Amino acid sequence: MTQDEIIFRLKSIVHGHQEYTTWTVSTPHLVMLVNSAIEMEREACAKVCEELEDDGGKWDIQQHCANAIRARRQA
Repeated sequence: MTQDEIIFRLKSIVHGHQEYTTWTVSTPHLVMLVNSAIEMEREACAKVCEELEDDGGKWDIQQHCANAIRARRQA
């Protein structure tokens, strides 16, 4: 994530969850920001896997890799 993306997402989180707002950014806001960044990074990694070169159908490495990354959100 770029600095601008982080700032944008933090502002969105603070705006959408004003029940936590204090004079500064609260711990729940930061937790939401970190979780959002983790999810974005997982999806970016999964997309890289999907773009891997096909091995001719012997093993669907792209989908296996992408599914394994996306499944981590369940953990």
